Amino acid sequence: MSRAEELWERLVRAALRRERTGTDAFGHPVTGIAGNVPSSLANNRDIDEILRAADEIQDEDPNVSRILCEHAYSLAQNLDPNSEGRGVLQFKTGLMSVIKQKLAKKEVGTIDRSRDIELLQEFYKLYREKNNVDKLREEEMKLRESGAFSGNLGELERKTVKRKRIFATLKVLGTVLEQLTKEIPEELKRVMEADAEMTEDLIAYNIIPLDGRTLTNAIVNMPEVQAAVSALKYHRGLAKLPVDIPIPATRNSDMLDFLHYIFGFQKDNVSNQREHIIHLLANGQSRLGIPEESEPILDEAAVQEVFLKSLDNYIKWCNYLCIQPVWSSLEAVNKEKKLLFVSLYFLIWGEAANIRFLPECLCYIFHHMAREMDEILRQQIAQPAMSCNSENGVSFLDQVISPLYEVVSAEADNNDNGRAPHSSWRNYDDFNEYFWSLHCFELSWPWRKISSFFHKPQRRPKNMLACGGSLRRGKTSFVEHRTFLHLYHSFHRLWIFLAMMFQALTILAFNNRHFNAKMLREVLSVGPTFVVMKFFESVLDILMMYGAYSTSRRMAVSRIFLRFIWFGVASVFICLLYVKALQEESKPNADSVIFRLYCIVIGIYAGIQFFISFLLRIPAFHLLTNQCDRWPLIRFVKWMRQERYYVGRGMFERTTDFIKYMFFWLVVLCGKFSFAYFLQIQPLVKPTRAIVEMNDISYSWHDFVSKNNHNVLAVASLWGPVVAIYLLDIYLFYTIVSAVWGFLLGARDRLGEIRSLEAVHKLFEQFPGAFMNNLHVPLPNRTRRSSSSQDLEKDKADAARFAPFWNEIIKNLREEDYITNFEMELLLMPKNSGDLPMVQMPLFLLASKIFLAKDTAVETRDSSQDELWERISRDDYMKYAVQECYHTIKLILTEILDGEGRMWVERIYEDIQRSIEDRKIHVNFHLSKLPLVISRVTALTGILKGAETPEMEKGAVKAVQDLYDVVRHDVLSIDMRDNYETWNILSKARTEGRLFAKLKWPKDAELRALVKRLHSLLTIKDSAANIPKNLEARRRLDFFTNSLFMEMPKPKPVRKTLSFSVFTPYYSETVLYSVTELQKKNEDGISVLFYLQKIYPDEWRNFLARIGWDENTPDSAIWDSPNETLELRFWASYRGQTLARTVRGMMYYRKALMLQTYLERTTTEDLEAAVSNNDATETQGFELSPEARAQADLKFTYVVTCQIYGKQKEEQKPEAADIALLMQRNEALRVAFIDVVETSRDGKAHTEFYSKLVKADINGQDKEIYSIKLPGNPKLGEGKPENQNHAIIFTRGNAVQTIDMNQDNYFEEALKMRNLLEEFSSDHGIRPPSILGVREHVFTGSVSSLASFMSNQEGSFVTMGQRVLANPLKIRMHYGHPDVFDRVFHITRGGISKASRVINISEDIFAGFNSTLRQGNITHHEYIQVGKGRDVGLNQIALFEGKVAGGNGEQVLSRDVYRLGQLLDFFRMMSFYYTTVGYYFCTMLTVLTVYAFLYGRAYLALSGVGEAIEERAQILQNTALSAALNTQFLFQIGIFTAVPMILGFILEQGFLKAIVSFVTMQFQLCTIFFTFSLGTRTHYFGRTILHGGAGYKATGRGFVVRHIKFAENYRLYSRSHFVKGFEVVLLLIVYLAYGYNDGGAIGYILLSISSWFMALSWLFAPYLFNPSGFEWQKVVEDFKDWTNWLLYRGGIGVKGEESWEAWWDEELIHIRTLEGRIAETILSLRFFIFQYGIVYKLHLQGSNTSLTVYGLSWIVLAVLIILFKVFTFSQKISVNFQLLLRFIQGLSFLLAIAGLAVAVALTDLSIPDIFACILAFVPTGWGILSIAAAWKPIVKKVGLWKSIRSLARLYDAGMGMLIFIPVAFSSWFPFVSTFQTRLMFNQAFSRGLEISLILAGNNPNTEL
Repeated sequence: MSRAEELWERLVRAALRRERTGTDAFGHPVTGIAGNVPSSLANNRDIDEILRAADEIQDEDPNVSRILCEHAYSLAQNLDPNSEGRGVLQFKTGLMSVIKQKLAKKEVGTIDRSRDIELLQEFYKLYREKNNVDKLREEEMKLRESGAFSGNLGELERKTVKRKRIFATLKVLGTVLEQLTKEIPEELKRVMEADAEMTEDLIAYNIIPLDGRTLTNAIVNMPEVQAAVSALKYHRGLAKLPVDIPIPATRNSDMLDFLHYIFGFQKDNVSNQREHIIHLLANGQSRLGIPEESEPILDEAAVQEVFLKSLDNYIKWCNYLCIQPVWSSLEAVNKEKKLLFVSLYFLIWGEAANIRFLPECLCYIFHHMAREMDEILRQQIAQPAMSCNSENGVSFLDQVISPLYEVVSAEADNNDNGRAPHSSWRNYDDFNEYFWSLHCFELSWPWRKISSFFHKPQRRPKNMLACGGSLRRGKTSFVEHRTFLHLYHSFHRLWIFLAMMFQALTILAFNNRHFNAKMLREVLSVGPTFVVMKFFESVLDILMMYGAYSTSRRMAVSRIFLRFIWFGVASVFICLLYVKALQEESKPNADSVIFRLYCIVIGIYAGIQFFISFLLRIPAFHLLTNQCDRWPLIRFVKWMRQERYYVGRGMFERTTDFIKYMFFWLVVLCGKFSFAYFLQIQPLVKPTRAIVEMNDISYSWHDFVSKNNHNVLAVASLWGPVVAIYLLDIYLFYTIVSAVWGFLLGARDRLGEIRSLEAVHKLFEQFPGAFMNNLHVPLPNRTRRSSSSQDLEKDKADAARFAPFWNEIIKNLREEDYITNFEMELLLMPKNSGDLPMVQMPLFLLASKIFLAKDTAVETRDSSQDELWERISRDDYMKYAVQECYHTIKLILTEILDGEGRMWVERIYEDIQRSIEDRKIHVNFHLSKLPLVISRVTALTGILKGAETPEMEKGAVKAVQDLYDVVRHDVLSIDMRDNYETWNILSKARTEGRLFAKLKWPKDAELRALVKRLHSLLTIKDSAANIPKNLEARRRLDFFTNSLFMEMPKPKPVRKTLSFSVFTPYYSETVLYSVTELQKKNEDGISVLFYLQKIYPDEWRNFLARIGWDENTPDSAIWDSPNETLELRFWASYRGQTLARTVRGMMYYRKALMLQTYLERTTTEDLEAAVSNNDATETQGFELSPEARAQADLKFTYVVTCQIYGKQKEEQKPEAADIALLMQRNEALRVAFIDVVETSRDGKAHTEFYSKLVKADINGQDKEIYSIKLPGNPKLGEGKPENQNHAIIFTRGNAVQTIDMNQDNYFEEALKMRNLLEEFSSDHGIRPPSILGVREHVFTGSVSSLASFMSNQEGSFVTMGQRVLANPLKIRMHYGHPDVFDRVFHITRGGISKASRVINISEDIFAGFNSTLRQGNITHHEYIQVGKGRDVGLNQIALFEGKVAGGNGEQVLSRDVYRLGQLLDFFRMMSFYYTTVGYYFCTMLTVLTVYAFLYGRAYLALSGVGEAIEERAQILQNTALSAALNTQFLFQIGIFTAVPMILGFILEQGFLKAIVSFVTMQFQLCTIFFTFSLGTRTHYFGRTILHGGAGYKATGRGFVVRHIKFAENYRLYSRSHFVKGFEVVLLLIVYLAYGYNDGGAIGYILLSISSWFMALSWLFAPYLFNPSGFEWQKVVEDFKDWTNWLLYRGGIGVKGEESWEAWWDEELIHIRTLEGRIAETILSLRFFIFQYGIVYKLHLQGSNTSLTVYGLSWIVLAVLIILFKVFTFSQKISVNFQLLLRFIQGLSFLLAIAGLAVAVALTDLSIPDIFACILAFVPTGWGILSIAAAWKPIVKKVGLWKSIRSLARLYDAGMGMLIFIPVAFSSWFPFVSTFQTRLMFNQAFSRGLEISLILAGNNPNTEL
C-alpha cells in the first residue's frame, strides 16, 4: 500500500473515529465509527447498531469486529448500490478503509471468510461466558427485590446499564448470525432466543416502553398506564385485520394498528401517537383515582374528558357550519368509539406537518376520514381507505397531506423570502379560513385537485415596479395591505370616540363653558362627525378587502357594500339635517322642527347602540341573543353590526370583571379629558381667535395658503403639537393608573413582604407551616389542635416535612456554587424526626446565640430567674438555642453513658428541673461558671464527632469526667442531702475510677448528627446574620420564602397532578462554552473566563472548593484535567445565556417531582401516621428510586427542538457534541430535529425531510426514537414557529411550558409547578384558563448599566404590567416565555405560535391573540418565577427593540389585531390597543410632536409671521404649548416608563432601596437611554408599516465588554437616529436664527430643551454607552477603520460591514413597492422648506418675495452640484486626460472663489448669508438624495446613480465627522473615559472587578 493511500486511510479513520460526545455512560471516552451513518441510510437502523457493536468488541476480537464491519458494508451497499445519497460514498470509503486496516493487522496473510460464521458462533458463546450473562439478570433482580428505596440504588443503576450494554451486543451478534446463515445449531438458537427475550427493553422508546417488556422501568406497572393500554386494545367492533400485519410479539394489536392499516399512517407516527394517547388517558385516569383491579379498567369519565378536550374544536366547527358531526348523538357513542375518534384525530395531527397550522382544515380531514372509517367498520375484513390508496400503496402523507403542503409551499415560495406584499400571496391563515365556510366542501373527498383552492401561483416577476400579478387564487376574508390606515380600520371606535370628545371639548372651550341652546346645537355636531367617520370606516372596509373579493363569502362582501351604502346615505342625511337645522336657527321666528327631528334621529340611534352594547356585556343577554339567531331581524342586526367569524365569537367577560375594567378606564378617561380640556384646549382658545382675526400680517416669503385664509397655517402650527399630545396622553394616564393599581394588587398578593435576610431570619419559624399549607399535599387532621403539646407535635411534624425540601434547595444552591460548604451546613435544617421536645432550626438562625445567652447569664447572675429568662426570650432564636442545647446534652449523655453515668445525668437534670419550677435556678447553680461547662461539653462533642479509636475513646472518657468535676464542684450549690444515696454512689464510683469508665460511642447516624450540631452550636461565635452572602442566593431565598405566604391553589399528590412538557426551540446558539471561547481574549486582553471570575468572585471560589482545588490554583492546572475542564465549561456556561443553563434549570422540574413523589409516596390517609417514621423524610437516593422516576416521567417531558442538529452532526459542529453531552447528563432530555436526507431517484437528486426524536443511549450515542417523514421542507414561514411546530408532536401532557434557550429555572420554583398547574382548574372568569402567565426574573441586570435599564424595564412589564393586564383588564396576551399553555386546547387550534412569513415575525404574541379569539382565557401568576436573560449591550438592545417594534408594525396589518379591535368591547379594546400596537404608535407620536412643534416654529420664523403673532397672541407663553412640550419631554426621557418601575421597586425592595435605585439610574444617564430607545422604536415601527422589512435579528447573547467600532455604530444608527437627530438640530438652528423669542436665550432654552436633549441623545448615545468609547487609542483606531470603510469601493459579494457602497445599497433595499416609493417621496418633500424659507431671509434679496428669488436659488444649487461633480469625477474614466481634468478642477475652484468674493464685494451678499445658504442647501440636497434613492431603478436607467451615490457618500462623511469630532475632543481628557467607565460598569463590577484596569488591557490573568 502506497504512502498516500496509507495517509488517506488514516485521515478517513480519524474522521470516522472522531470523539463526539466526550464520555459514555461509564465515563469512558466515546470513539469509533458508529454514529456516522449517513441520513440516507438511516432508515436501516441495523447498520448503526452493528458498527456500535464492532467498536465495542474491537479490543476483544478484531476479527469478529471485522466481520461485523463487512456485514454493515454489505447492508449499506444493498441499500444504496450506486452511492447516490449524500455522504454515502464517503461513508463506504471510510468503512472500507477501516476494514482494510483490520485485515492489515492480521498476522496471517490471507483471511478464510468461510469460517466467519463459525467464528461468530464461537465468539457469541465466549462473550456470554466472559460476561457471566446467566447471572447478570439474577443479580439485578436480587438488587431490585432489596427494596425500591434502599441504599443499593446506585449499584442497581450500574448493574442495569452493564446488562443493557452486554445484551445489546449479543442482540447484534445474533441478528448478524441470522442474516448470514439459517443453519444455526439448535442449542445455540435456543440460547439466542432466550437472550433475545432479555433485550426487549433495549427497544427504543420515549417514555412508556410499549413495544418491549422492561423490568427497569416501573412506568409500565402503573395501574393507570395498564388501564390506558388495555382500553386501546383491539375489540369486536373493529373489522378484522389481515393475518400478515406485523405486530410486535410483546404487545397485542390495538385500534391504532387498525387505523395504521386502513389509512396508511407512518409506523413511527402511530407509535408516537399511541404513547401520546396512552399518556393522556393514564394521566386523566390518575386524577380520577387509581384503578385497584387486578386488570385495571379505564374509567369512562377519563375517556370522556380526553374525547371532549381533543375534539372540542371539531364539535364547534360542525356547529358553526351547521353540519352534523360524524356521530348522530354524543350520548350514543361508546367508550371504544370515542377512543377510536381520538386516535384518528391525533394520527392525522401527528402527520400533518405544516398543515397543523390549519386547525379547521384538520377538522375537515377528520370529518371525512371518520366517515370513511365508519364505512370500513361495517365490513368484516378491514380494507385500505380509498382516500389514502394509490398505485404505490396506502399513504396518508402522500394522498392527503402532500397536496395541501404543495400548494401552501408554492404560495410560500411566491413571497420572495418575505419581501413580497402580504396581499400578493396566501398565508397559513388564508388557507385555514377557507374552511370556515361551507364552500370548503367543494374540495370533496378524496381531494378534488382541480379545485381553485389547489391552484399554485406563478412565480412573481423580479421587476418590483411592475404592477399586476399572475393568475392566482385570492386571499381569504382579509388582506394585509401595508398602510397606516389599518390603525383606524381596526380601532375606529377609539378614534371616533377621541375625535368626538375633542370636538365637544373644543366647542365647550370656545363657548366659555356657557351651557345654552347655542352650545347644545354646536355640541350635537358630533353626530355628523360620527356618521362621516363611520362612512370612512366603511370605505376602508371596501379598500382593505381588495384582493379577496373573488374568494370571500358573498354574505361578507354583501355586508361590506350594504354598510357602505347605509353609512353613505346616513352621513349625507345627517349632515343635511344638521345643516338645515343650523339654517333654521338663523331664520327669525323658527320653530326648530328640523332640529327636533335631528335630535330624535340622533337620540334613537345612540340609544339603540348604547342599549345593544350594554346588553351584550351581560353574559345572560349575550347567550340570549345567540339563542335568538333564528329570528331573521335579530340575525340581520347582528350581522350588520359585526361580521360573524369562526373565531372571536362570545368574547364577553363576567359582569363583575366588566365592571372592574370599565371603572379602571373611567378613571383613566376622567384624568385624560380633564388634562385635555384645562391644560390643552382651553388655553388655546384666546390665541386662536386672535390669530384668525389678524388681517394685516406681512409675510417675508411668497405665501400660497395662509395669508387670505385666516392664517390657517399659523393656527395649524399652534394646534399641531397639542393634537398630537391629545392622541397619546391617554397612554400616559393609563401608565400611571395601571402602576398604582398594580402596586395595590401586588400588596394585596403579599409581594415583597420578605425582601431581606432580616425578614427571612425573623419569619423562618413560620415557613414550615406556610409550606405545609401551600406546597405540600393537604394532610388529614393536620389543623386540629386542642393543647400546647399537640401544637408542638404539629409544628414538629410540619418541620419534619419541610426540612427535606428546604435542605434540597440549599444543596442545589451549593451545587450551583452560590454558597460555600460552611454556609450550606449553617443553612441545612435538621430532620426534626428525633425525640427532642422542640423544633430544631437551622444553625444560621442559632449561630452565636449560646455565647450571647452565656454572657447574659453571667451578667445577670444577681437577677431573678424570671428576669434572666425574659432577657433571653427577647430573642426567640436565643431561647431556641438554649432549649436545644439543654435537651440535646441530656439526650447525648443518656445515650453514651450507662449505669452510674446515666444516673448522674438523670439526677442533674431532675435537680435543674426542680430548680426551674421553684424559680431558684440562679440560687442552686453558679451561672457564672457556665463558660466552664460549655468548654467541657465542647471538648466532649469535639471528640465524639470523630471516628472511634481507642485513643479517642479515652479522650471522651476524660472529657466526661472533666465535665462531671466541673458540674459537681464548680456549678452545683444545691443541698445534696435530699438525694444523699445517689450522690454517695456517684462519688464512690468516681473515686474508684468506675464512673464513665466505659461509654457507648455514638454510631447511630441521627445521634452523630446531633453531636455534630451541638458542637457547632457551642463553637460558632460569629453571627450568621449575613448568611448567605451571595446576592443571587439571597434573592432566590427571599422570593421563595415570600411566596410561601402568597395565595395559590392547593397541590394535588404527584400522581394526580396534571402532566406537562417543557418545550425549548434552539437553532445554533451557544450550547456550552468551549475551552477556546473561554480562553480567547478580546482586543483589550479580556477573556470570558477572566471576566466571569471577576464578576462572580465568590462563585468562582465556591466552584474551586467543590471540585477540590485551592482558590490560588492557576487556571492552567484546571485545563490539564479533562474532568475539571468539563466542569469549568459548565460553570461558565451556567452564568451565560446558554442552552446548558436552560436545560439544567428545566430538569429541576423532574428532580422536584421525584422528590415530591418520594416523600409523599405513602397514601394521604397514612401520611399523618408516617410522620415519625424516618423513611418519610429520608431523601437519600430519591433520584434513583424507580417509582419516583417513573412517576416523574409520566408527569414531565422536556423536548428541545434543535432544528439543524442533524446538519450539525454531519458537519461535526461542536454544538452537536455539546447537545449530545447534555442528553447524556440528563436522561429525560429529548432532542427533536429535522433530518435532511438526500437520495437519488431515476438519476435525479431527491431531498426528503424527517422529523426525528432522539435520546442518549447507554453508549452515550444518539438513540433514534421516532422518525416521521415530512411532505417537504418544513420551513415555509418564520423559523422559530416552524421549528416548534415540527416537534410539538413529541411533547406530552395536559400542559406545555414554552421556554426560550436563554432562560433559567430554580429548584425551589420547580416545587411550585404543581400549584401552578392547578390554576387550570381554578376560577378565573367565565372561561377556564388557556394560558397561565408566569413571572420572569431578568438575571442579566448586573452586567452593565444598560443591562440594568433593560432588566428594570423588562421586569416592570413582566410583573406589574402583566399583573394589571390579567386583572382587571382581562387582556393579557402571550408575550413570549415562560407561559404555560393548555396543551390540548392549543394543539387542536393551530399550535402555540403562528408562522406566516413576516406578518407573524412576533410569533409568540399571536398565540395570545389566537387563544383570546378562540375563547381562551390568559391569566398571570406571581408566586412562581423563571429566570430570563436579556440583551446587555446597546447594539444588542437596539436590535432587539427594532425586532419587537418591527413585529408590532406587522401586527398592525394582521387580521388578528383587526378582529380583536372589532370584536372586543370598547374598554377591553382600549386595553388591548394601548398595550400592544398602540404603545408603539404613541411612541411615534411623541417624536412627531417634536417634529410638529419644530416645523411649526420653523414656519413661523421663516414666513415672518411669528413675531407679529407673538406680539399680539403671546403663543410662546401659552399654557397649552408648555403642557404639550412638557408631556412630550417626560414621555421622551422615560418618566412614564419609570413610574411603574419605581412602584415595583417600592413594593418588592422597600421605599429607601427604591429611591436609591431610581437615583442611581438617573446618575447612570438612563434618561439618555430611554430617549435613544424612543428613536429606535419609532424608526422600526414606522418603517415596517410603510415598507416592511421586519425580520428576526440575531442580537447575540454574550457578555458585552467589547468596544464597538465607530463605523459599526454608524452603520447601525445612521438612518434610525443620526439623520433624524441632525434634522432636529437643523430645525433648532433655524428657529434660533430666524425665530422671534420674547424671553431671549432663557426663553429659547426652556422651549427647546426637550428637542435638544432628544437630538443630542440620538447622536451621541451609541458612543456614550460604548465601552472604551472615549479612550484616545481606540478613537484613533476607529477613525482609521471608519475612513477605510467609507472609501472602500466594494464590489460583488462585498458585505456592508466592509464597504460603504454595499452598506448603502442594503439600507435602500426595504423600498420595494410603488406605494412605498410614493410615501418616501412625500415624506422627503419636508426638506425643501428650509431652502424656500431661508432664501427670502438673505440680505441679498432685501424685501423681494417673488418666486424668482426661489428659482435663482435653484440655479445656484445646480452650479454647486456641477462643481461637486467636477471635483468628484471618476479617476478611472479620466486616466487618459489627467492633466486636463486637474486644470479644469483648479480653474473651477478659482472661478468659484472669485465669483463669491465679487458677490460679497459688489452686492448685498454677506458672510452670514453664505452660512445661511449652507443651512438652506444641505437639507435640499438630502431631500433630492432621498427622493432619488426611493426611485433608484429609474435613476439608474437615467444614468445618474453614480452621481447620487457620490453625493450620499459626501453626506455620510459629513455626518460622521460632525459626530466624531466631539467624541475625539472628549477623548483628549482622561477623566472623561474614567467617568464613562464608572457610568457603564459600576453596578456590574461592584463586586471586585476593576473595569478601568481591564479595559486598559492590564490583564493579570497571564495563564490565559
